[in-house]
Amino acid sequence: MIEFTLNGKAVRTDDDPGTPLLWVVRDTFKLKGSKFGCGAGLCGACTMHIDGKASRTCMTPISAVSGRNVTTIEGLGTPDELHPLQAAWVELSVPQCGYCQSGQIMSAASLLNKNPTPSSADVDAAMSGNICRCGCYVRIKEAVLTVAGQSLAYNADEEIKA
Repeated sequence: MIEFTLNGKAVRTDDDPGTPLLWVVRDTFKLKGSKFGCGAGLCGACTMHIDGKASRTCMTPISAVSGRNVTTIEGLGTPDELHPLQAAWVELSVPQCGYCQSGQIMSAASLLNKNPTPSSADVDAAMSGNICRCGCYVRIKEAVLTVAGQSLAYNADEEIKA
């Protein structure tokens, strides 16, 4: 039996200890916000927080979270009280298809928890491992910087990194 905290609630599971956390959260606990993308920890669609740190859960065995705190996109905010990043995503119409967006938001939240006033380069570095097939990188960056109280300055002489 593996016990951990999921979105602030103590939970336990008897799933195989080698089962990826993503599948336990989706299949056992029925939280479908985090997505399966690549299965190799490269795209970021499965990103959740483990003890506050953005983690690729398609590669994290459930045994690794025993006694730890796991937060999914469902635990970041509620429909009645959105997390500031979720509100910025809506306000700025960030997503197109939306598939990667929970992972994008979870990575951004981890960044802002560590660095509440990131530079443009800090955002690029923190978000570089999250892939968006629709190419919403500029709007994602704008949302993160907006929450940080900054703005995305468009400079024709400087390439905006995705």
